[in-house]
Amino acid sequence: MTISRMLLGAASLAMAAGLAQAESHASATADKRIALSNNYAGNSWRQAMLQTWEEVGEQAVADGMLAAADAYTTAENQATEQAAQIQNMILQGYDAIVLNAASPTALNGAVKEACDAGVTVVSFDGIVTEPCAWRIAVDFAAMGEEQVEYLATRLSDGGNLLEIRGLAGVFVDDEISKGIHEGVAEHDQFEIVGSVHGDWAQDVSQKAVAGILPSLPEITGVVTQGGDGYGAAQAFKAAGRPTPLIVLGNRQDELKWWAEQRDANGYETLSLSIAPGVASLALWVAQQVLAGEEVPKDLTVPFLKITQDTLDDALANTPEGSVANVTYTLDDAKQVIADAK
Repeated sequence: MTISRMLLGAASLAMAAGLAQAESHASATADKRIALSNNYAGNSWRQAMLQTWEEVGEQAVADGMLAAADAYTTAENQATEQAAQIQNMILQGYDAIVLNAASPTALNGAVKEACDAGVTVVSFDGIVTEPCAWRIAVDFAAMGEEQVEYLATRLSDGGNLLEIRGLAGVFVDDEISKGIHEGVAEHDQFEIVGSVHGDWAQDVSQKAVAGILPSLPEITGVVTQGGDGYGAAQAFKAAGRPTPLIVLGNRQDELKWWAEQRDANGYETLSLSIAPGVASLALWVAQQVLAGEEVPKDLTVPFLKITQDTLDDALANTPEGSVANVTYTLDDAKQVIADAK
């Protein structure tokens, strides 16, 4: 046998082995059922997250990778209600629960029950601290701190800042706010003179900002958490006050407003948020755990950033009423897992 034929044969065997391994990993989860436990759906980010889960989950089932990928959202953002939901999922025999949690700690008991019952739990966005669960998170504190660092490059003299927070009591809200305050401590030319909760929703944010504006001095910058920038801009406009530099959160209405302001008067800002498609990454991470793969308990993904240079492309690819997004594939999940090892 010639060397070339021997190499060809070895390559064929390697390819066959790789295909067999891929097929075995798929067949290993073909009968597995995964459920999404979501604590809140009251804004465009959560709606885009649920849509991404549905699309990727349905395709995974159609491809024979999973038997089910169902999604459930609690009626209220209450940890007690979500804990009961998780307990119901255990009773329904799901093999894995992917969790966007109402609290990092209040669900730990229910999560431990799931783990003790042999259920894989993968938390994302709103993560949990129970050690048996997997966690997929953006460095939310860094996202908050980067907002202040950006403002420092644009507003060298500093000034007064308005902080718009997210949903009270949720891990994400606490971490982004923590990063913002750390950024202000590093750049003491800024001072946070007001703070409101906008619940990551434009209408709530607009009302909250409109309520606090009469008591505030001149505002040079607004630091946010996503789903609040456009509402803030409308509140400043309605109050007849100059539009400050508002950091945005990748929502389509924000991006559209930004483009309009840029074209009208050269307005420039930054937009950043976690991509709703992180739900698809969590689904594939759960599938990999069920397939027997070794997956580190803590995985980190970058936040999605939009600049003046990328605004037009981002806006063109973001459906009306939705959020700039990235959908993760199985190969993407494998790479994130490999990078964490």
